[in-house]
Amino acid sequence: MKLDGPKLPPNLPPRGLSRTEAAAYVGVSASLFDQMVGDGRMPKPKEINGRRVWDIRRVDKAFDELPGDDAEMTDEWAYD
Repeated sequence: MKLDGPKLPPNLPPRGLSRTEAAAYVGVSASLFDQMVGDGRMPKPKEINGRRVWDIRRVDKAFDELPGDDAEMTDEWAYD
């Protein structure tokens, strides 16, 4: 039986994410996330006692820098 550690309150997201959590957080598969880490589009993990953990703030920053920002897209319904 696996015992889980203390739970965070629902309004407090975790600072560190596992590989699968980080991948899900940005909406990609774990294998694509691995590729993105490898090519520098996503950050490398921190090592904590041999466990790889992704800093959610660094993942957010990397995600913000990906191409395809909505601000660059034109809104066909916008008024002039």
